[in-house]
Amino acid sequence: ISKVVRAGMNALGVDVSNIGLVPTPCLQFCVKALGYKGGAMITASHNPPEYNGIKAIAHDGVELAREEELKVEEIYFNKNFQHLDHIGSDIDEQGNIDSYLTGVRSMVNVDLIRSRNLTVVLDLGNGAQAIAAPKLMEEMGCKVITINSTVDGSFPARGSEPTPDNLGLLSDTIKQNSADLGIAYDGDGDRSVFCDEKGTVFGGNESGAILTEHLLVKNNNAKVVTPINSSTLIDIITSKYNSSLTRTKVGSVEVSREMLKSDALIGFEENGGFMYGKHMAVRDGAMTSALMLELIANQTKRLSQIIDELPRFYQYKTKFKCGKEQSSKVVEELVTNTRGKVETLDGVKIWVDDSSWVMVRQSGTEPVMRLYAESSDPKLLSEIVENYKKEIRKVIDVS
Repeated sequence: ISKVVRAGMNALGVDVSNIGLVPTPCLQFCVKALGYKGGAMITASHNPPEYNGIKAIAHDGVELAREEELKVEEIYFNKNFQHLDHIGSDIDEQGNIDSYLTGVRSMVNVDLIRSRNLTVVLDLGNGAQAIAAPKLMEEMGCKVITINSTVDGSFPARGSEPTPDNLGLLSDTIKQNSADLGIAYDGDGDRSVFCDEKGTVFGGNESGAILTEHLLVKNNNAKVVTPINSSTLIDIITSKYNSSLTRTKVGSVEVSREMLKSDALIGFEENGGFMYGKHMAVRDGAMTSALMLELIANQTKRLSQIIDELPRFYQYKTKFKCGKEQSSKVVEELVTNTRGKVETLDGVKIWVDDSSWVMVRQSGTEPVMRLYAESSDPKLLSEIVENYKKEIRKVIDVS
């Protein structure tokens, strides 16, 4: 796919630099830092390899906004290409990983991290961070233990999506080696899921909350951006530091573009995507890992203690196979039949009480509708989930 894309660009007179196999945030960093007019990432991201495609990056290192994507699609389907009278060049460019990791290190207190001699286990998931993350950790003085470190686009070890149910080896390796931290990456390396020193995997809501607090301690009144399906945890953290919180539609590009628009310091998603505006307003697994190391190095408490001190919320996620038409009917039905607080920024989010909600929306990448739910009461969460599953199935089965 890379060869075809480069050849197509060359045929239209565009000069192309091929930087080879890199994590997505490395390409994004290079586009912005080295002054390119744009970039094209060939990736399936966290999806299986049959979903490989082109992720278009704008000159600022961030994915194209939704409206720009529509313009690209219009040009493509109408074949309205601009033909020039010369062929562009295609060159191989080296050294991009080093530039990227230098940029990441410049954003954290490396001396502090080195002073702690931390042991880190990396589950590289056969993905692109295998060529960057271990090097970053070693450069910051950590003892690094890697698993699933062979780059393989078929993702034979655990698949390309790091989820709690496929990170058992990471958890065991942490306990066997008395490690301080475990980190698992997705296929293209822009997301990171963390595991504490006890081998307990925790989600993006929890990691996003403690990283946000770590940064807000030094940056009171900063702006934070997160999608509408993120935990109420972040509302509690931002209000504690007198910081503003903006909610967006679900999707990393929605968060990134809003961060640039409002000059926000922090953005994050519940799936393990975290964005540090001083570095780049994009998800970056290596940058997030460096920030987590800095957080740990700056504390006398272990990571498990830091997580345990967070207000407790319970989350649930599932999905239903259905198309956009069925999904629209589900949303319409729920909005019509619900009393109380309802938000329709993206699908529908229904508040059951001040700390309990359920949300459904159509996936932007798959023919499925996703359900998210959260409550501070695990029993109430189970009741909410079962009730809304029944309501959704009624509508889908009829339509």
